Amino acid sequence: MSAPLATPETLSKERLRLWLRMLRVTRQVEAALREKLRLEFDSTLPRFDVMAALYRDREGLKMNELSKRLRVSNGNVTGIVDRLAEDGLVERIAIEGDRRATLVRLTSSGCDAFTVMAKAHEGWVNELLDGVDAEDAHHIGELLHRLPADTGAQPR
Repeated sequence: MSAPLATPETLSKERLRLWLRMLRVTRQVEAALREKLRLEFDSTLPRFDVMAALYRDREGLKMNELSKRLRVSNGNVTGIVDRLAEDGLVERIAIEGDRRATLVRLTSSGCDAFTVMAKAHEGWVNELLDGVDAEDAHHIGELLHRLPADTGAQPR
């Protein structure tokens, strides 16, 4: 069954319904992931996100680069990095010639811990999206690529 011809008003309403569905699903999946990370790894989603960013950039990132990548404030990243450093999962490295900047990277223990967490995370996402087959997942991903990549919103 095809959709009726869209007027600007019906198109606007359909887009609003789409946004609300996407938001609901995102919040549900995120809540489940937060709980699983807490229970299985005594960790948080922001901590996982910081480790994931550092895992992708094995040479490390400056603190301001890390906050930009994660779209959070420098203060938020600093607190997370402090706790990860206390746990021996990241190290801070002074940048020669720039006393204000610090490079942060995962330690070997941090890489090992993240590898285990990432494998579990992938499995959880797979379970949470169990009703979506490979073809639908690909199609939904392609449709989402049509959305604007940058809304102009600034990180908090």
